[in-house]
Amino acid sequence: MPIQETNTDFEVRSLDAMCINESELVHPWWFNFKYLFAGIIFGVILVKAQVISWFRIQEMFRLQSFHMYGVIGSAVITGAISVFIIKRFEIKTIYGEEIKFYPKQFSKGQIIGGLLFGFGWALTGACPGPLFAQIGTGATVIVLSLISAVAGTWVYGLLSKILPH
Repeated sequence: MPIQETNTDFEVRSLDAMCINESELVHPWWFNFKYLFAGIIFGVILVKAQVISWFRIQEMFRLQSFHMYGVIGSAVITGAISVFIIKRFEIKTIYGEEIKFYPKQFSKGQIIGGLLFGFGWALTGACPGPLFAQIGTGATVIVLSLISAVAGTWVYGLLSKILPH
């Protein structure tokens, strides 16, 4: 089993994500199709809820509609309740591991990053979560947003040591 670093984000890793090589995988590769199926279902839900709609996103940033605020707010409430239940009842992963949450220190980099993220979201009408669902609906111009998101992540990786912490 690999040595685990202290995680400073609110992140939970599965055993599969912590494996060093494929010989340590808990199950065969084709079990990963369940993630593809879950992603397709999630994409359909995003489309049907109009969460990937460029027009809905523009309405949100122009303060013209409550739709997106309602969706985001319900997601925040659901997440908060889920974290409370996990902590209160000490729920474990399906592998029996304890789930731990580590607080993250606040920094000015979070403000700068949040503003950049929000500006990009407002300009493109695309949040990283639904990019693939938008492409799947035929909005192929969103491929540019996907490429930009990957490039931005790569640049952040290169510059992360000198950026504000």
